[in-house]
Amino acid sequence: MCYYLLCPIRSNVMIRAALTKFQNKWRNYRHRFVPWIALNLRRNEGSLRHVTKSIQDKPIHDEVVSETLLKLFGALLERDGADGKQSLKETRLRPKVVQTKSNDAREMHEEGRMAESDDLIFQSMGFCIHRRPSSVPLAGVGVFITKGWVPKGTVVAMYPGTVYEAYEPIFFQSLRNPFVFRCIDGVLVDGNDKGISKLVYKSCSRRDMLGPYRLSDFSWLTNPKNPLAIGQYVNNCNDSPANVCYQEYDVPRVFPLELHQYLPNVKYSHETQRPIRCIVLVSLRDISPGEELFSNYYTIVES
Repeated sequence: MCYYLLCPIRSNVMIRAALTKFQNKWRNYRHRFVPWIALNLRRNEGSLRHVTKSIQDKPIHDEVVSETLLKLFGALLERDGADGKQSLKETRLRPKVVQTKSNDAREMHEEGRMAESDDLIFQSMGFCIHRRPSSVPLAGVGVFITKGWVPKGTVVAMYPGTVYEAYEPIFFQSLRNPFVFRCIDGVLVDGNDKGISKLVYKSCSRRDMLGPYRLSDFSWLTNPKNPLAIGQYVNNCNDSPANVCYQEYDVPRVFPLELHQYLPNVKYSHETQRPIRCIVLVSLRDISPGEELFSNYYTIVES
C-alpha cells in the first residue's frame, strides 16, 4: 500500500525538478531567442540596454582590438607555418610504413599541442583561457582564465559564428538555439556549433575561399586553432556583477588577408558589402587566474 502511495509523490518531485531546470535554462538564454525577442521586445524594458550611438557602447577603441588580434594571429600564423614545415620534413624522412598510434600516444600528442597553444597565447596575451564545467549549477560549460592575469580593458575572447543581416533568414536556425547574439543594429551572430548552424557556417566558410587563402576559421566547431574563439560559452551572471562585456567590432578592410584564416566569423550572404562583423569580449575589471568569465545577456536597442 505504501509503495503505491509513494509512486505519485516521487513522480511529482521529478516533474517539479525537471520544470525548475527548464525554467532556469530558459531564463538564461531567452534574450537570445529570436522568436521570443520579436514578441517581447517592447514588453520587457528591464531586459533592454539602450544605446544612442554604437561608439558609446565600446569599452575600448577598435584600434586596440585590431592590435590585439594582429598580435595573436601573427603568432598563430608563425606557429602554423613552422608546424607545416616540420610535418613536411618528417614526412620526407619517415619510412613508407603504415604506423598506428595507440590511444596513449594520441593523448600525449594532444596534451603536447595544448601545452604549446597555452605557451603561445600566454606569450602573446599574458593569460590562458579554457572551457570547463561552469561554477554555476545547471549552467553547463563555462569559460575560465586558467593562467595569468587579465587587466581591465583587455580582449579576452571572441564570439564565433555565422553573421546574419537583420533581413536575412535565421528563424529555423534559432529554434532551441541559445547561441544567437543580437547586435545593436539588428545584425545576428549564430554561435551554435551543432545542427543546421554548423552546416551553414561550414558551407559559407568554404564558399568564401580566395585562391589558397581561407577568409574564416571553422576549427572552432571542433578544436579551435584560435584559442579566443570560445566566447559563446561565457555564461550569464545572475547573482554577481559581470566581469566581461560584449563589444561589436567590424574587421577593417586593411586587415591582412593571410590572417583572416583565424577569424571565427563568416557572412551568411556573400553579397553583403559591409565589413565582417565580429564580437569580442572585453574585461570590465582585472580578472584573476581561476576566475570564470560572466557577462550580461541583454537585448540591445539603438535609441
